[in-house]
Amino acid sequence: MTYTAGLVAILAVVWLLLSGYFDKPLLLGLGAASVAFVVFISLRMRIVDDEGLPIQLPAGLVRYLPWLVVEIVKANVDVALRILRPGLPIRPRLIRVRAGQRTDVGRVIYANSITLTPGTVTIDTEGDHITVHALTEEAAEGVLTGEMDRRVARVEGAG
Repeated sequence: MTYTAGLVAILAVVWLLLSGYFDKPLLLGLGAASVAFVVFISLRMRIVDDEGLPIQLPAGLVRYLPWLVVEIVKANVDVALRILRPGLPIRPRLIRVRAGQRTDVGRVIYANSITLTPGTVTIDTEGDHITVHALTEEAAEGVLTGEMDRRVARVEGAG
């Protein structure tokens, strides 16, 4: 029920913002009818489920994204230095880490965060394990410490 209410709220806000009609009762009524129709169809198609985008996720993302941006910038500088200074070592390796997230959405956020960080690429996800290609030992250690995993778990509300 919470997810249905969230869908109604999101659709209504998007409709209002895109239409720009805040003072025309007929158009507001048609917008409400459109939202109701889309929600009805979504429920009939069983698209609305517990896995969607949990309500607590956006609040957790507000805390997570600034940290992720800093990590991306640090990794960008590291990879750029390794490109500009060929003497700096690279030691590519594959590592397998456990994803501590409870949901598929959490695991996707974790895997994509790894890939967004230069020097690491998520190669495969299988169950609660993720295979990562790391360009350097430092990049591999950064993933193996589990800091990103813990932060994504907090986004989900687990920590």
